[in-house]
Amino acid sequence: MIEARHLRVLRAVAAAGSFSAAARELGCTQPAVSQQMKALEASCGTTLLIRTGREMRLTQAGDALVRHAAGIIAGLTAAEEEVAAIAGLRAGRVRLASFPSGSSTLVPTALAALRAAHPGTRVSLVEAEPPRSVGMLRDGECDVTLAFRYGPETGEWDDLVVRRLLTDRMVGLLPEGHRLAGTAAIGVGDLADESWIAGCPRCRRQLIDVCAGEGFVPRIDFATDDYPAVIGLVGAGLGVAVLPELAIESVRRRGTVVVPVEPAVQREIVALTLPDLARVPAVAATLDRLAVAATR
Repeated sequence: MIEARHLRVLRAVAAAGSFSAAARELGCTQPAVSQQMKALEASCGTTLLIRTGREMRLTQAGDALVRHAAGIIAGLTAAEEEVAAIAGLRAGRVRLASFPSGSSTLVPTALAALRAAHPGTRVSLVEAEPPRSVGMLRDGECDVTLAFRYGPETGEWDDLVVRRLLTDRMVGLLPEGHRLAGTAAIGVGDLADESWIAGCPRCRRQLIDVCAGEGFVPRIDFATDDYPAVIGLVGAGLGVAVLPELAIESVRRRGTVVVPVEPAVQREIVALTLPDLARVPAVAATLDRLAVAATR
């Protein structure tokens, strides 16, 4: 196999005209140059240099190899520089997938900090709820996924690197004039006869499970993945909802009241990536910035 270091020495010999002159140019010994040329000729299976008097002259094969060596070495040098830039976070890209409430709370803070520290690193963002977003990660459509789950689901993420960010509490959202709006906390069972407004499919399934534990099936009149729409419907007096605190943190809650609910329901917010990707500097930096954003 032809090695780039041997091509560099061959070019030096061709330019300098002798092993000793090439050695001075390269800052090494004449025997080292001779040894590398022998190794290169062995790889090629033919003679590349012949001695004419005190000078070394290229054979036809050697001339052809030198002509191609320029492009090969230039391409390799460019590749080395690009890899070094990525490894040093002067360049690189990260494709991030996040659920909407994470996009509006954790992601902006994390990406602003990442850009300030490493302006050469580019991050793209798409919104997707788990489990679809987790499937995107496994299919190579993104590098980092911001996801959540309600309680441990055995084996769900065993093949992934899991960076735990925070625990997000579920709270009740009531219209301002609701009969329970002034209470310190409410039980989910207290809302058994209410009209419900549900969020994303996974949150909706969790709501149904919690209500089943309290002995009733919620009457879901409205369902939407858009949390501002949920809040708007509650504010208009069209029903009640149970939402993650993260989902209402950045939304104006006009006409609504937030009340703690019992039994306590929480979801775990995590950043996920593949084991090999976790070693990529730009991905590791993104995970770190998301973790810092979560502490705030």
